[in-house]
Amino acid sequence: MASTHKKEKPTKKGILLVAFGTTVPSAKVALVNMYQKVEKAFPDTEIRWAYTSAFIRKKLKKQGEDIDSPIVAISKMADEGFTHIAVQSMHTIPGLEYEYLEQTVKSIMEIPKGPRKIEIGRPLLYAHEDIEVTVKAMIANFPERKKDEAMILMGHGTPHISNVFYPAMNYYFAEECEHVYMGTVEGYPSIEDVIAKLKLNGIKKAFMMPFMSVAGDHAKNDMCGEGEDSWYNMLTAAGIEVECIIKGTGEMNEVVSIWVEHLKDSFDKL
Repeated sequence: MASTHKKEKPTKKGILLVAFGTTVPSAKVALVNMYQKVEKAFPDTEIRWAYTSAFIRKKLKKQGEDIDSPIVAISKMADEGFTHIAVQSMHTIPGLEYEYLEQTVKSIMEIPKGPRKIEIGRPLLYAHEDIEVTVKAMIANFPERKKDEAMILMGHGTPHISNVFYPAMNYYFAEECEHVYMGTVEGYPSIEDVIAKLKLNGIKKAFMMPFMSVAGDHAKNDMCGEGEDSWYNMLTAAGIEVECIIKGTGEMNEVVSIWVEHLKDSFDKL
């Protein structure tokens, strides 16, 4: 009597990198760098991209560029015979986008003919050790500054509980060096909080850079734009000289290596 069991598919491993996404052409250098570093670490593994932002995907589609959502990208990989997939979050914190990614993977794993195994790699900041190494990686990318010159970092911020990582970064930076201030666009600390601390410490000059994987709209407009409410103009109005550095963390090899290590951890579990 012939066996009724179907032969199991041969193992085929793949990697899916998942970012929020960007529509700013100059910001894509960060995504390219991330991909290249992952490709170097996994030369024999196929790597795909997905963006969690529906707004970004829709806008890119109008420009003639198709980027899949995580659920579509994973489904395509499953259809192409990938049995084991390492899904690496290229987000900064485990916020709403990361939760969405977790829910997506959970729902796909419930499909009978889906991949046999999917592992999610941690975002940049997830545990105490992640913050420690990220702080050191960021300091390695700071410009030379005098003792009385500050370094301001612009984080995104979120109403999600994971916003606590941003004020936590201020504590960790204080343990390593002086006058580094983390602020956020949509959370706490705000730029007003940062300005108050700069004034309290008598800071007259500050360098400013984004604490985001890509230097996109927030970096170019909210941080260093021409509008009255840009951080640059608010700091200038407060009597502080500002020098902007338009560079995402995805362009910093020391930071990208942390994401790559998280990917290695998840890939090893496949």
